[in-house]
Amino acid sequence: MRILPTRVRRVIGAVVAGLLTVSLTACGSDGEGGGDSFTVGLLLPSRTVPRWEHSDKPLIEERLKELCPGCTMLYANAENDAARQRQQMISMITKGVGVLILDAADTRALRSSIQEARKAGVPVLAYDRLAEGPISGYVSFDGGRVGRLQGEALLQAMGDQAHTRNVVMMNGDPMSPNAAWFRRGALSVLTDKVRISRSYDTLGWSTENAHANMSAAIAALGPERIGGVLAANDAIAAGVIAALKSAGVRQMPPITGQDADLEAVRRIVKGEQYMTVYKPFRLEAGAAAAMAVALGRGEDARSVATTSIDSPTTKHIPSVLLNPTAVTVDTIERTLVKDGVYTVDQICAPELRAACQKAGLLP
Repeated sequence: MRILPTRVRRVIGAVVAGLLTVSLTACGSDGEGGGDSFTVGLLLPSRTVPRWEHSDKPLIEERLKELCPGCTMLYANAENDAARQRQQMISMITKGVGVLILDAADTRALRSSIQEARKAGVPVLAYDRLAEGPISGYVSFDGGRVGRLQGEALLQAMGDQAHTRNVVMMNGDPMSPNAAWFRRGALSVLTDKVRISRSYDTLGWSTENAHANMSAAIAALGPERIGGVLAANDAIAAGVIAALKSAGVRQMPPITGQDADLEAVRRIVKGEQYMTVYKPFRLEAGAAAAMAVALGRGEDARSVATTSIDSPTTKHIPSVLLNPTAVTVDTIERTLVKDGVYTVDQICAPELRAACQKAGLLP
């Protein structure tokens, strides 16, 4: 990966914020969308992780309309099925989309479809995870930093026990390059500082598979001998917590997460989950929409990109890599609430009022 100098990286947030506020003139100089009008195809991987349907899809659609009122959007969800996503992608190309935003259900399996899109003159923007093949741009968060934030939080929560207690690593789906990226980031912090006794991959990032893997870890290690769990995201954390509860554990060990799902934030308030990683999806969606509109106009993605990255098949892909933020019970208000992700009322359901008061979210 080729990253711009530190000084330049510090202005990524400002650059992306600018993208979210500056209209693109090709959509009509009078602001009425009288210029370009093309279709953007959006292909998301699953409904297992809540963010795809609840955050990414509506935010991308909203920003596309702002940037290019004459543009339309086609949407399809692969339901964790790469063959289905290939069919969806070919269908969109056949219908004449001008550009595709793709979060690949299987980054290798979609390579041939991306090549077909290139032959058809349809640029493909990889969204959130880096697909293989001739993609024209990439928008995501810095996955290495996600893993480092999780590892650092786990070390902090375990304190003096970090060297002596068992840690279970509950990684993401091995078909996702992000899972390996997160894992490398976490291991860069945890290696030689904790005892990683078990490590599992979680197919489909599913809560059910995480529950099964955690149950196996509990059977092997004993429920009281687990000092911490590096869970790659909040859906996995939910399965981990359910398995620990089924084993009779009442005081949860530190458990990480990612995506700041509402239920995960509530678990943090209750003390069941230690932290999550907040990724401002509005910025990611906004950058993807801006890059898609630029590509649809026939422009180079470098007009939006702030850095570049290499995939196994393509070098120097114009990219936007955003910075994530760790969230614990002490920082919910100044991150998620401040940014308007959730209101205090949404987080503090009636059964959580006492916990919210203890956390300082309610008077």
